Amino acid sequence: MKGAAIIGVVCFARKTFDYEAAREIYENIKVRLGDIENVTFYCIDELVIEIEDARKAAATLLAKGVDACACISGTFHLGHLPLEIYKVLQKPLLLWGLPELPYDGGKIRLNSLCGVQLNASNLYKAGIRNYHPHVGETIDEDWIDAVRVRSALQNAHVGVVGSRAHGFFNIDVYDPALYRATGVLVDHYEISDIINREITDEEIGARKYQLTDRFDVSSITEKQLTLVAALAAKLNSFLTAEKIDALAIRCWPEMARDFGIAPCASMSLLQSEDSILACEGDIDGALSMLAHRAAGAETPYLFDFSQINLKENYALLWHCGVAPCNLHDGKSICSLDSYFAGGRGVTADFVLREGEVSILRFDSAGDRYRVFLQKARGVPMEKELKGTYLKVLFEGDVQYVLEKMLYNGIAHHASMVYGTFIRPFEILARIQGWDVIK
Repeated sequence: MKGAAIIGVVCFARKTFDYEAAREIYENIKVRLGDIENVTFYCIDELVIEIEDARKAAATLLAKGVDACACISGTFHLGHLPLEIYKVLQKPLLLWGLPELPYDGGKIRLNSLCGVQLNASNLYKAGIRNYHPHVGETIDEDWIDAVRVRSALQNAHVGVVGSRAHGFFNIDVYDPALYRATGVLVDHYEISDIINREITDEEIGARKYQLTDRFDVSSITEKQLTLVAALAAKLNSFLTAEKIDALAIRCWPEMARDFGIAPCASMSLLQSEDSILACEGDIDGALSMLAHRAAGAETPYLFDFSQINLKENYALLWHCGVAPCNLHDGKSICSLDSYFAGGRGVTADFVLREGEVSILRFDSAGDRYRVFLQKARGVPMEKELKGTYLKVLFEGDVQYVLEKMLYNGIAHHASMVYGTFIRPFEILARIQGWDVIK
Protein backbone atom coordinates (compact mmCIF):
# COMPACT_ATOMS: atom_id res chain seq x y z
CA MET A 1 0.00 0.00 0.00
CA LYS A 2 1.15 3.51 -0.73
CA GLY A 3 1.99 5.85 2.11
CA ALA A 4 -0.73 8.00 3.65
CA ALA A 5 -1.26 11.67 2.90
CA ILE A 6 -3.64 14.44 3.97
CA ILE A 7 -4.34 16.92 1.19
CA GLY A 8 -6.44 20.06 1.17
CA VAL A 9 -8.31 21.10 -1.96
CA VAL A 10 -9.58 24.55 -2.94
CA CYS A 11 -11.09 25.83 -6.16
CA PHE A 12 -10.46 29.48 -7.10
CA ALA A 13 -12.82 31.43 -9.35
CA ARG A 14 -13.86 34.90 -10.43
CA LYS A 15 -17.39 35.87 -11.39
CA THR A 16 -16.30 37.64 -14.58
CA PHE A 17 -15.72 34.13 -15.99
CA ASP A 18 -17.98 31.07 -16.13
CA TYR A 19 -17.72 30.30 -12.41
CA GLU A 20 -20.87 28.16 -12.46
CA ALA A 21 -19.21 25.80 -14.94
CA ALA A 22 -16.15 25.76 -12.71
CA ARG A 23 -18.35 24.87 -9.76
CA GLU A 24 -19.82 21.92 -11.65
CA ILE A 25 -16.36 20.68 -12.67
CA TYR A 26 -15.20 21.01 -9.06
CA GLU A 27 -18.09 18.90 -7.79
CA ASN A 28 -17.13 16.12 -10.20
CA ILE A 29 -13.49 16.38 -9.15
CA LYS A 30 -14.41 15.94 -5.49
CA VAL A 31 -16.21 12.71 -6.32
CA ARG A 32 -13.26 11.31 -8.28
CA LEU A 33 -10.77 12.14 -5.54
CA GLY A 34 -12.52 9.59 -3.35
CA ASP A 35 -11.17 6.80 -5.55
CA ILE A 36 -7.51 7.52 -4.71
CA GLU A 37 -6.05 5.09 -2.19
CA ASN A 38 -4.85 6.06 1.28
CA VAL A 39 -5.34 9.80 0.91
CA THR A 40 -7.60 11.92 3.09
CA PHE A 41 -8.86 14.91 1.12
CA TYR A 42 -10.30 17.94 2.87
CA CYS A 43 -12.13 19.90 0.20
CA ILE A 44 -13.35 23.45 0.79
CA ASP A 45 -16.90 23.05 -0.45
CA GLU A 46 -17.55 26.53 -1.84
CA LEU A 47 -15.58 28.31 -4.54
CA VAL A 48 -12.85 30.58 -3.18
CA ILE A 49 -13.46 33.92 -4.86
CA GLU A 50 -12.63 36.73 -2.45
CA ILE A 51 -9.54 37.28 -0.32
CA GLU A 52 -11.47 36.61 2.85
CA ASP A 53 -12.66 33.28 1.38
CA ALA A 54 -9.01 32.26 0.97
CA ARG A 55 -8.16 33.25 4.53
CA LYS A 56 -11.04 31.21 5.93
CA ALA A 57 -10.13 28.22 3.73
CA ALA A 58 -6.50 28.37 4.87
CA ALA A 59 -7.52 28.43 8.54
CA THR A 60 -9.81 25.44 8.00
CA LEU A 61 -7.12 23.41 6.25
CA LEU A 62 -4.49 24.35 8.84
CA ALA A 63 -6.73 22.92 11.54
CA LYS A 64 -6.97 19.67 9.54
CA GLY A 65 -3.18 19.27 9.51
CA VAL A 66 -2.87 18.89 5.74
CA ASP A 67 0.45 17.83 4.20
CA ALA A 68 -0.15 19.85 1.02
CA CYS A 69 -2.87 21.73 -0.83
CA ALA A 70 -4.22 21.34 -4.35
CA CYS A 71 -5.19 24.78 -5.65
CA ILE A 72 -7.52 24.46 -8.64
CA SER A 73 -7.81 27.46 -10.92
CA GLY A 74 -11.47 26.88 -11.68
CA THR A 75 -11.33 30.13 -13.61
CA PHE A 76 -8.89 33.00 -13.72
CA HIS A 77 -8.95 34.65 -10.29
CA LEU A 78 -7.35 37.13 -7.93
CA GLY A 79 -3.62 36.59 -7.51
CA HIS A 80 -4.00 37.01 -3.74
CA LEU A 81 -5.75 33.66 -3.29
CA PRO A 82 -2.92 31.10 -3.39
CA LEU A 83 -0.62 33.54 -1.57
CA GLU A 84 -3.12 33.76 1.28
CA ILE A 85 -3.34 29.96 1.35
CA TYR A 86 0.43 29.56 1.45
CA LYS A 87 0.91 32.31 4.03
CA VAL A 88 -1.02 30.20 6.54
CA LEU A 89 -0.21 26.62 5.50
CA GLN A 90 3.46 26.90 4.47
CA LYS A 91 2.98 23.58 2.63
CA PRO A 92 3.59 22.41 -0.96
CA LEU A 93 0.98 23.57 -3.44
CA LEU A 94 -0.36 21.93 -6.59
CA LEU A 95 -1.25 24.65 -9.09
CA TRP A 96 -3.93 22.79 -11.02
CA GLY A 97 -5.27 24.20 -14.26
CA LEU A 98 -8.35 22.92 -16.06
CA PRO A 99 -8.63 22.35 -19.83
CA GLU A 100 -10.50 25.20 -21.49
CA LEU A 101 -14.19 24.60 -22.22
CA PRO A 102 -15.72 25.07 -25.68
CA TYR A 103 -16.05 28.77 -26.44
CA ASP A 104 -19.40 30.37 -25.73
CA GLY A 105 -20.13 33.19 -28.12
CA GLY A 106 -16.44 33.84 -28.69
CA LYS A 107 -15.68 34.31 -24.99
CA ILE A 108 -13.05 32.36 -23.01
CA ARG A 109 -15.05 30.72 -20.24
CA LEU A 110 -12.39 29.64 -17.71
CA ASN A 111 -9.01 31.09 -18.61
CA SER A 112 -7.68 28.60 -16.07
CA LEU A 113 -4.19 28.19 -17.51
CA CYS A 114 -3.59 31.91 -17.21
CA GLY A 115 -4.54 31.61 -13.55
CA VAL A 116 -1.92 28.89 -13.07
CA GLN A 117 0.74 31.06 -14.68
CA LEU A 118 -0.26 34.03 -12.52
CA ASN A 119 0.04 31.88 -9.40
CA ALA A 120 3.36 30.35 -10.39
CA SER A 121 4.84 33.75 -11.20
CA ASN A 122 3.63 35.29 -7.93
CA LEU A 123 4.99 32.42 -5.86
CA TYR A 124 8.30 32.21 -7.68
CA LYS A 125 8.97 35.92 -7.39
CA ALA A 126 8.10 35.72 -3.69
CA GLY A 127 10.86 33.13 -3.29
CA ILE A 128 8.42 30.22 -2.89
CA ARG A 129 9.47 27.31 -5.07
CA ASN A 130 7.70 24.27 -3.57
CA TYR A 131 4.77 24.43 -5.98
CA HIS A 132 4.04 22.02 -8.81
CA PRO A 133 2.06 23.09 -11.90
CA HIS A 134 -0.35 20.71 -13.62
CA VAL A 135 -3.02 21.04 -16.28
CA GLY A 136 -5.57 18.27 -16.75
CA GLU A 137 -9.01 16.97 -15.92
CA THR A 138 -7.70 14.81 -13.06
CA ILE A 139 -5.24 15.45 -10.27
CA ASP A 140 -1.56 14.66 -10.85
CA GLU A 141 -1.10 11.43 -8.89
CA ASP A 142 2.68 11.63 -9.21
CA TRP A 143 2.46 14.85 -7.18
CA ILE A 144 0.34 13.01 -4.63
CA ASP A 145 3.01 10.30 -4.45
CA ALA A 146 5.65 12.98 -3.86
CA VAL A 147 3.51 14.29 -0.99
CA ARG A 148 3.21 10.76 0.37
CA VAL A 149 6.99 10.41 0.41
CA ARG A 150 7.48 13.80 2.03
CA SER A 151 4.93 12.93 4.71
CA ALA A 152 6.46 9.49 5.29
CA LEU A 153 9.89 11.02 5.87
CA GLN A 154 8.59 13.71 8.22
CA ASN A 155 6.58 11.22 10.28
CA ALA A 156 9.01 8.30 10.27
CA HIS A 157 10.77 6.95 13.33
CA VAL A 158 14.25 6.24 11.99
CA GLY A 159 17.03 4.56 13.95
CA VAL A 160 20.66 3.64 13.55
CA VAL A 161 22.28 0.77 15.42
CA GLY A 162 25.93 1.47 16.11
CA SER A 163 27.25 3.81 13.44
CA ARG A 164 28.23 3.70 9.79
CA ALA A 165 30.58 0.90 8.76
CA HIS A 166 34.29 1.43 9.33
CA GLY A 167 35.71 3.69 6.62
CA PHE A 168 32.37 4.37 4.95
CA PHE A 169 32.67 8.14 5.41
CA ASN A 170 30.57 8.75 2.30
CA ILE A 171 27.35 7.41 3.86
CA ASP A 172 27.65 9.43 7.06
CA VAL A 173 25.03 12.10 7.73
CA TYR A 174 25.04 15.36 9.65
CA ASP A 175 21.90 15.14 11.75
CA PRO A 176 20.89 18.84 11.70
CA ALA A 177 21.28 18.97 7.90
CA LEU A 178 19.27 15.77 7.55
CA TYR A 179 16.52 17.23 9.73
CA ARG A 180 16.48 20.47 7.72
CA ALA A 181 16.27 18.58 4.42
CA THR A 182 13.78 15.86 5.34
CA GLY A 183 12.31 16.44 8.79
CA VAL A 184 13.90 13.19 9.98
CA LEU A 185 15.38 12.92 13.46
CA VAL A 186 17.51 9.80 13.88
CA ASP A 187 17.53 7.87 17.15
CA HIS A 188 20.79 6.12 18.03
CA TYR A 189 20.91 2.63 19.53
CA GLU A 190 23.77 0.39 20.59
CA ILE A 191 24.48 -2.97 18.97
CA SER A 192 24.05 -4.49 22.42
CA ASP A 193 20.42 -3.30 22.37
CA ILE A 194 19.86 -5.95 19.70
CA ILE A 195 22.21 -8.67 20.88
CA ASN A 196 21.02 -8.59 24.50
CA ARG A 197 17.31 -8.51 23.68
CA GLU A 198 15.47 -11.41 25.30
CA ILE A 199 13.37 -13.70 23.14
CA THR A 200 11.68 -17.04 23.66
CA ASP A 201 12.57 -20.46 22.33
CA GLU A 202 9.24 -20.40 20.52
CA GLU A 203 10.24 -17.26 18.61
CA ILE A 204 13.53 -18.84 17.60
CA GLY A 205 11.76 -22.02 16.53
CA ALA A 206 9.29 -20.10 14.39
CA ARG A 207 12.11 -18.26 12.62
CA LYS A 208 14.05 -21.50 12.06
CA TYR A 209 10.98 -23.00 10.42
CA GLN A 210 10.74 -19.99 8.08
CA LEU A 211 14.40 -20.17 7.19
CA THR A 212 14.35 -23.88 6.39
CA ASP A 213 11.16 -23.40 4.38
CA ARG A 214 12.57 -20.58 2.24
CA PHE A 215 16.25 -21.48 1.94
CA ASP A 216 18.45 -24.45 1.23
CA VAL A 217 20.33 -24.57 4.55
CA SER A 218 22.49 -27.61 3.77
CA SER A 219 25.67 -25.51 3.63
CA ILE A 220 25.43 -24.19 7.20
CA THR A 221 25.48 -25.87 10.59
CA GLU A 222 22.59 -26.22 13.03
CA LYS A 223 24.33 -23.70 15.30
CA GLN A 224 24.59 -21.16 12.50
CA LEU A 225 20.93 -21.68 11.61
CA THR A 226 19.90 -21.17 15.23
CA LEU A 227 21.92 -17.96 15.48
CA VAL A 228 20.39 -16.59 12.26
CA ALA A 229 16.92 -17.41 13.58
CA ALA A 230 17.65 -15.89 16.99
CA LEU A 231 18.98 -12.68 15.45
CA ALA A 232 15.91 -12.40 13.21
CA ALA A 233 13.68 -12.78 16.27
CA LYS A 234 15.70 -10.22 18.24
CA LEU A 235 15.64 -7.68 15.41
CA ASN A 236 11.92 -8.10 14.86
CA SER A 237 11.22 -7.73 18.58
CA PHE A 238 13.35 -4.60 18.71
CA LEU A 239 11.66 -3.00 15.68
CA THR A 240 8.23 -3.70 17.15
CA ALA A 241 9.01 -2.49 20.66
CA GLU A 242 10.69 0.72 19.49
CA LYS A 243 8.11 1.34 16.73
CA ILE A 244 10.84 1.90 14.16
CA ASP A 245 9.90 2.52 10.54
CA ALA A 246 13.42 2.27 9.10
CA LEU A 247 16.65 1.06 10.68
CA ALA A 248 20.26 1.35 9.55
CA ILE A 249 22.53 -1.28 11.12
CA ARG A 250 26.30 -1.34 11.56
CA CYS A 251 26.35 -4.95 10.49
CA TRP A 252 30.09 -5.62 10.65
CA PRO A 253 32.37 -6.42 12.34
CA GLU A 254 30.77 -6.30 15.80
CA MET A 255 27.69 -8.44 15.08
CA ALA A 256 29.72 -11.45 13.96
CA ARG A 257 32.35 -10.90 16.63
CA ASP A 258 30.03 -10.40 19.60
CA PHE A 259 26.96 -12.46 18.64
CA GLY A 260 28.60 -15.08 16.47
CA ILE A 261 26.74 -14.32 13.27
CA ALA A 262 26.43 -11.41 10.82
CA PRO A 263 22.85 -10.17 10.28
CA CYS A 264 22.66 -10.55 6.48
CA ALA A 265 20.42 -13.63 6.31
CA SER A 266 18.27 -12.44 9.21
CA MET A 267 17.76 -9.12 7.44
CA SER A 268 16.85 -10.92 4.19
CA LEU A 269 14.06 -12.72 5.99
CA LEU A 270 12.71 -9.67 7.83
CA GLN A 271 12.81 -7.46 4.76
CA SER A 272 10.60 -9.96 2.94
CA GLU A 273 8.06 -9.12 5.66
CA ASP A 274 8.22 -5.39 4.80
CA SER A 275 10.78 -4.25 7.37
CA ILE A 276 13.07 -1.46 6.13
CA LEU A 277 16.63 -2.45 7.08
CA ALA A 278 19.77 -0.88 5.65
CA CYS A 279 23.27 -2.36 5.78
CA GLU A 280 26.43 -0.78 7.12
CA GLY A 281 24.77 2.04 9.05
CA ASP A 282 23.55 3.74 5.86
CA ILE A 283 20.86 6.16 7.07
CA ASP A 284 20.31 7.81 3.67
CA GLY A 285 20.04 4.31 2.20
CA ALA A 286 17.32 3.46 4.73
CA LEU A 287 15.47 6.67 3.85
CA SER A 288 15.71 5.84 0.14
CA MET A 289 14.11 2.47 0.82
CA LEU A 290 11.42 4.06 3.01
CA ALA A 291 10.69 6.60 0.27
CA HIS A 292 10.34 3.89 -2.37
CA ARG A 293 7.81 2.09 -0.20
CA ALA A 294 5.84 5.28 0.48
CA ALA A 295 5.51 5.80 -3.28
CA GLY A 296 3.92 2.37 -3.57
CA ALA A 297 6.88 0.15 -4.39
CA GLU A 298 7.24 -3.23 -2.73
CA THR A 299 10.26 -4.70 -0.93
CA PRO A 300 13.16 -2.33 -1.64
CA TYR A 301 16.65 -3.81 -2.03
CA LEU A 302 19.74 -1.82 -0.96
CA PHE A 303 22.54 -2.83 -3.30
CA ASP A 304 26.11 -2.00 -4.29
CA PHE A 305 26.95 -0.92 -7.82
CA SER A 306 29.38 -3.80 -7.86
CA GLN A 307 30.41 -4.49 -11.46
CA ILE A 308 29.96 -3.10 -14.95
CA ASN A 309 30.65 -4.68 -18.31
CA LEU A 310 31.28 -1.99 -20.88
CA LYS A 311 31.41 -4.42 -23.78
CA GLU A 312 28.02 -5.96 -23.03
CA ASN A 313 26.65 -2.72 -21.49
CA TYR A 314 25.34 -4.13 -18.22
CA ALA A 315 25.86 -3.63 -14.49
CA LEU A 316 25.61 -6.01 -11.55
CA LEU A 317 23.54 -4.82 -8.59
CA TRP A 318 25.06 -6.95 -5.83
CA HIS A 319 25.24 -7.10 -2.09
CA CYS A 320 26.83 -9.59 0.24
CA GLY A 321 23.59 -11.47 0.84
CA VAL A 322 20.88 -9.28 2.29
CA ALA A 323 18.23 -8.87 -0.44
CA PRO A 324 14.66 -9.64 0.65
CA CYS A 325 14.20 -13.34 -0.03
CA ASN A 326 10.82 -12.77 -1.72
CA LEU A 327 12.75 -11.22 -4.64
CA HIS A 328 14.24 -14.63 -5.53
CA ASP A 329 13.98 -15.38 -9.25
CA GLY A 330 12.40 -18.78 -8.59
CA LYS A 331 15.02 -20.49 -10.76
CA SER A 332 18.33 -20.31 -8.92
CA ILE A 333 18.86 -22.16 -5.65
CA CYS A 334 17.92 -19.87 -2.77
CA SER A 335 20.42 -20.84 -0.10
CA LEU A 336 22.24 -19.72 3.03
CA ASP A 337 26.01 -19.71 3.01
CA SER A 338 28.84 -18.78 5.39
CA TYR A 339 31.48 -17.71 2.90
CA PHE A 340 32.96 -14.81 4.89
CA ALA A 341 33.95 -13.80 8.44
CA GLY A 342 35.30 -17.24 9.27
CA GLY A 343 31.91 -18.95 9.17
CA ARG A 344 30.12 -16.18 11.05
CA GLY A 345 28.96 -14.31 7.96
CA VAL A 346 25.85 -16.25 7.03
CA THR A 347 24.25 -14.68 3.97
CA ALA A 348 21.35 -15.23 1.60
CA ASP A 349 22.49 -16.41 -1.83
CA PHE A 350 20.24 -16.11 -4.88
CA VAL A 351 19.62 -14.32 -8.17
CA LEU A 352 16.86 -11.72 -8.12
CA ARG A 353 13.96 -11.94 -10.54
CA GLU A 354 14.02 -10.16 -13.87
CA GLY A 355 11.85 -7.16 -14.74
CA GLU A 356 11.72 -3.38 -14.97
CA VAL A 357 13.37 -1.70 -12.00
CA SER A 358 13.79 1.81 -10.60
CA ILE A 359 16.82 3.00 -8.65
CA LEU A 360 16.83 5.75 -6.03
CA ARG A 361 19.47 7.22 -3.77
CA PHE A 362 18.92 10.13 -1.39
CA ASP A 363 22.41 11.50 -0.95
CA SER A 364 23.97 14.41 0.88
CA ALA A 365 27.11 16.36 0.05
CA GLY A 366 27.89 19.13 2.49
CA ASP A 367 24.65 21.01 3.07
CA ARG A 368 23.11 19.90 -0.25
CA TYR A 369 20.75 16.99 -0.74
CA ARG A 370 20.55 15.20 -4.08
CA VAL A 371 18.34 12.53 -5.62
CA PHE A 372 19.98 9.97 -7.90
CA LEU A 373 17.45 8.28 -10.22
CA GLN A 374 17.73 5.59 -12.87
CA LYS A 375 15.55 3.12 -14.74
CA ALA A 376 16.85 -0.28 -15.78
CA ARG A 377 15.73 -3.75 -16.78
CA GLY A 378 16.77 -6.81 -14.84
CA VAL A 379 17.67 -9.73 -17.09
CA PRO A 380 18.20 -13.44 -16.35
CA MET A 381 21.58 -14.76 -15.31
CA GLU A 382 23.03 -17.92 -13.84
CA LYS A 383 23.85 -18.18 -10.16
CA GLU A 384 27.60 -17.69 -10.31
CA LEU A 385 28.31 -15.74 -7.11
CA LYS A 386 27.72 -15.75 -3.39
CA GLY A 387 25.36 -13.08 -2.15
CA THR A 388 22.28 -11.57 -3.78
CA TYR A 389 22.39 -9.84 -7.16
CA LEU A 390 20.70 -8.80 -10.38
CA LYS A 391 22.15 -8.14 -13.81
CA VAL A 392 20.61 -4.96 -15.31
CA LEU A 393 20.60 -3.07 -18.57
CA PHE A 394 20.08 0.68 -18.27
CA GLU A 395 18.02 2.72 -20.73
CA GLY A 396 21.24 4.30 -21.99
CA ASP A 397 24.92 3.54 -21.86
CA VAL A 398 26.19 2.02 -18.60
CA GLN A 399 29.33 4.16 -18.90
CA TYR A 400 27.12 7.27 -18.75
CA VAL A 401 25.40 6.02 -15.59
CA LEU A 402 28.72 5.21 -13.98
CA GLU A 403 30.17 8.63 -14.78
CA LYS A 404 27.05 10.36 -13.41
CA MET A 405 27.63 8.55 -10.12
CA LEU A 406 31.37 9.07 -9.96
CA TYR A 407 31.56 12.70 -11.02
CA ASN A 408 28.78 13.61 -8.60
CA GLY A 409 30.19 11.56 -5.74
CA ILE A 410 27.04 9.48 -5.26
CA ALA A 411 27.37 6.90 -2.47
CA HIS A 412 27.85 3.28 -3.49
CA HIS A 413 24.51 2.06 -2.11
CA ALA A 414 21.09 2.65 -3.71
CA SER A 415 17.55 1.36 -3.32
CA MET A 416 16.13 -0.79 -6.12
CA VAL A 417 12.47 -1.68 -6.60
CA TYR A 418 10.43 -3.33 -9.35
CA GLY A 419 8.30 -1.02 -11.48
CA THR A 420 8.61 2.59 -12.60
CA PHE A 421 9.07 5.07 -9.76
CA ILE A 422 10.85 8.10 -11.17
CA ARG A 423 8.60 11.13 -11.67
CA PRO A 424 7.32 11.37 -8.05
CA PHE A 425 10.92 11.79 -6.92
CA GLU A 426 11.62 14.43 -9.54
CA ILE A 427 8.62 16.35 -8.19
CA LEU A 428 9.72 15.77 -4.60
CA ALA A 429 13.18 17.11 -5.40
CA ARG A 430 11.64 20.26 -6.88
CA ILE A 431 9.45 20.72 -3.81
CA GLN A 432 12.38 20.23 -1.44
CA GLY A 433 14.91 22.20 -3.45
CA TRP A 434 17.16 19.21 -4.05
CA ASP A 435 19.29 18.48 -7.11
CA VAL A 436 18.26 15.66 -9.46
CA ILE A 437 21.02 13.49 -10.90
CA LYS A 438 19.95 11.02 -13.59
